[in-house]
Amino acid sequence: QVQLVESGGGLVQAGGSLRLSCVASGSTGSRPAMGWFRQAPGKEREFVAAISWSGISTYYADSLKGRFTISRDNAKNTVYLQMNSLKPEDTAVYYCAAGPHNLIIAQKPTYWGQGTQVTVSS
Repeated sequence: QVQLVESGGGLVQAGGSLRLSCVASGSTGSRPAMGWFRQAPGKEREFVAAISWSGISTYYADSLKGRFTISRDNAKNTVYLQMNSLKPEDTAVYYCAAGPHNLIIAQKPTYWGQGTQVTVSS
């Protein structure tokens, strides 16, 4: 079984920052891409960011580019999402994902984490 465990969520004031972490256990492929998605109540799950195994190629939702940064540390089997200048609209459950890069880009990753709540107060 493959497990992705997110952490780092919480309550933050608008304009603040959070860094989410996702630790992967089990086999996710030899060179898995990873990404982040989020879902607010009453809304569809939306793509946030993705990163290749090497960490060189990154992809962001246009609306989040410049505020959010995805990175990874393969030695620690961990992917991060640095979130700056947070807005109340960023409030959502954030999900880590992993799988072949093409599936991540297609927003159909092979594996999902359980999610971590991010709440941004105004």
